[in-house]
Amino acid sequence: MSGLDAQWQRALLALLKRSHLLTGDSIAPTLDEVLAPLQLRPELHLVDHEQLELRPLRPDAGAAVRVDDTTPGRAYQLGAVLGEHDGDGHRVLWVPLVDGAERLGLLRVRLAPDAPDPDARLRALCVVFSDTVAHILVSKLQQSDLLVTTRRRQPMSVAGELLWQLLPPLTVGTDSLALAAVLEPAYDVSGDAFDYAVGATDAYFAIFDSSGHDLSAGLTTSVALAASRTARRENHDLAGVAGRVDAALTEQFSDHRFVTAVLARLDVDTGRLRYLVAGHPAPVLVRAGRAVRTLEGARRMPLGRLASLAPQTTEPAEEFLEPGDLVLLYSDGVEEARDADGEEFGLDRLIALTEHAAAGGLPAPETLRRLAHAVREHRGAELRDDATLVLVQWSGRAAARLLPRPAPRPDGAPA
Repeated sequence: MSGLDAQWQRALLALLKRSHLLTGDSIAPTLDEVLAPLQLRPELHLVDHEQLELRPLRPDAGAAVRVDDTTPGRAYQLGAVLGEHDGDGHRVLWVPLVDGAERLGLLRVRLAPDAPDPDARLRALCVVFSDTVAHILVSKLQQSDLLVTTRRRQPMSVAGELLWQLLPPLTVGTDSLALAAVLEPAYDVSGDAFDYAVGATDAYFAIFDSSGHDLSAGLTTSVALAASRTARRENHDLAGVAGRVDAALTEQFSDHRFVTAVLARLDVDTGRLRYLVAGHPAPVLVRAGRAVRTLEGARRMPLGRLASLAPQTTEPAEEFLEPGDLVLLYSDGVEEARDADGEEFGLDRLIALTEHAAAGGLPAPETLRRLAHAVREHRGAELRDDATLVLVQWSGRAAARLLPRPAPRPDGAPA
């Protein structure tokens, strides 16, 4: 073990030893202490919910940094360590801050004034350290308002506060699967939601959209989420999950509110996809960078009281994916977003942008970030309706793109 490796090992062990009792506001000074022997100055930058800015955890650490058109923003987008010089001429490394596959932001590392140019070994060590910091950050999120509010550019609605607490991370990956999701408007989402559960041999994923756009819609979605998870964890098939949601909504609410949804299960060994479409826009299948069809094969009524009045006998449809195939789920707030002239964003535009992103080989969460921003830019203002996107790609290469890398490919493209 080299002297540098031994120093990094001591820094990691010191951080892990102190991590059990750390509070959110003590993470930054703790990083200062454990990296001081290496003559490194760290700063944490967390991405906001709309993925527009990278916001420093310490209020006195400077201004937020834009995700678009900046070096740190490019490091965030590509999941690669990138370097630049700060205003004082110090070398700075921007290191992806990733927990599992979930992008949290960046760790900014300022090198000593006399430090040599950072080589591949130093970059790799920074990635290992940043991964450890990301795991610690996530373990503290539920107990630290500072960590939560640093990611907010504006106040969160009550409905949004409720829903975000129920959702899984926006990104997950396995050896053969990449899944990413995004919700807008991030601070006022209420009726839309997504869910997933991944295992070694299969993956369940779903998207939900409740009628209405207020706290009541959020409560409806919360019941649908809880009921679907209960049924899934009791090993019900997709029809059984839908039936459990029908029953729960009927039991809890006396009116005729409903939830549209897509429920799906993928065998990650064979690519066999089974799905149900409950009054929701049909998913889009993208193969070899081109949208080949929408998945319309198994339609039933939206989830809720009306569905429970008549037997829902629709059997799940089946589709066999090919390696690299991409399945895009979306809520109607995406295609129905209107610009100032009343023109809808539309499914054709969504498909075209998805095809373009697929051709560029971007990581799944970056593809969705750009799609969501395109919808917002088309609208020209805050979205009036919830707009949710879920991207699922059956591909080991797509899964590998979720992981942070010491450097980008020589041509600058994602690996």
